[in-house]
Amino acid sequence: MRVVCAVILVFEAVVIGLFIPVAISLEGMAPTTAASLWGGMAAVALVLSGLQKRRWAHYAAWALQAAFLFTSFMVSGAMLIAVVFVSLWVTGVILGRRTDEMKAAHAARAEAEAAAQRGEDGGGSVTTAPSRQTR
Repeated sequence: MRVVCAVILVFEAVVIGLFIPVAISLEGMAPTTAASLWGGMAAVALVLSGLQKRRWAHYAAWALQAAFLFTSFMVSGAMLIAVVFVSLWVTGVILGRRTDEMKAAHAARAEAEAAAQRGEDGGGSVTTAPSRQTR
């Protein structure tokens, strides 16, 4: 799950960064305001993508999704993009969890099969082949 979420955050950082020139040119927003708002969010998305192995970073990325959705009201047409990325995030979390569960089940099944094979061999005892007798 964490890998899928990290990839989504990297792509999201690029799109968030592209909101800066759109906000400046179409909405007439001050460059410093646009750069600090969406540039900061893009930087946070990149940092969080690298830290997805940590639980707190995953929850912080959820907060970033909410902030991204909230700030998209400031730029016309950005709401659709924000909804798409939040949907990708939710889908990535759901499918990532399912994938993690399937990997864990597969690993447990492989371990059980390996344990069963060790049990059939008599616990690792060495068997010798019958010797040939010459006449």
